[in-house]
Amino acid sequence: MSAVCGGPARTLRVPGRHGYAAEFSPYLPGRLACATAQHYGIAGCGTLLILDPDESGLRLFRSFDWNDGLFDVTWSENNEHVLITCSGDGSLQLWDTAKAAGPLQVYKEHTQEVYSVDWSQTRGEQLVVSGSWDQTVKLWDPTVGKSLCTFRGHESIIYSTIWSPHIPGCFASASGDQTLRIWDVKAAGVRIVIPAHQAEILSCDWCKYSENLLVTGAVDCSLRGWDLRNVRQPVFELLGHTYAIRRVKMQSCPVTQARSRLTATSASWVQAILLPQPPE
Repeated sequence: MSAVCGGPARTLRVPGRHGYAAEFSPYLPGRLACATAQHYGIAGCGTLLILDPDESGLRLFRSFDWNDGLFDVTWSENNEHVLITCSGDGSLQLWDTAKAAGPLQVYKEHTQEVYSVDWSQTRGEQLVVSGSWDQTVKLWDPTVGKSLCTFRGHESIIYSTIWSPHIPGCFASASGDQTLRIWDVKAAGVRIVIPAHQAEILSCDWCKYSENLLVTGAVDCSLRGWDLRNVRQPVFELLGHTYAIRRVKMQSCPVTQARSRLTATSASWVQAILLPQPPE
């Protein structure tokens, strides 16, 4: 795993655990949360790892075990110690890294595996979205013990849910039904349905510099960019992976404010591309 754009690789191996998701803290430079599972998430338990960089690479700051595999993790936007994971037993777990024991709270409403969770970047709103194999997206307020709303419409497993960094109350979801969908919390329904691939879509992400640009990664080994102002065809397609693209990230890169760094992960390798900023 790479700590910074162009920085040296730092690696920590944890026997018996396979990584599913990694997210940097929005508060503490270099602090990394990793959601892991035994046996590739097929069976066994999971562990949340909190890692800090040091001179030799990465050191374990704290770990939390859960009785099922952990598939995703997201940091709070208003508390540097708090984060949420999701797991194969259909639940979300709220953790506090300042406390050795946990979780603080468990939310269980999904009826199948929860594969994606994301905390809103709008600091005035403490909202979390989760996407599940039960084909639903749920909206949560971590201070409330139950979900606020359930979004239905996907016709297969939901692999990815992520908030827009630009538009309050707007999030995207990607599914095995081959669609990318844009949702509006205020309208409690879907705004846009994009038949983005002719294969299961495993991941999606928003551009950090344009509210209209998203990218999807799919089982067909391709990455596609989508402009929400015209979704009839992708604005770009990137090929090269030989395995399904499991996770894609569009990152801010300090090299230039006019570009985003696109990172895609498959079972074989990681691909990083600099994308020019699209016209507004």
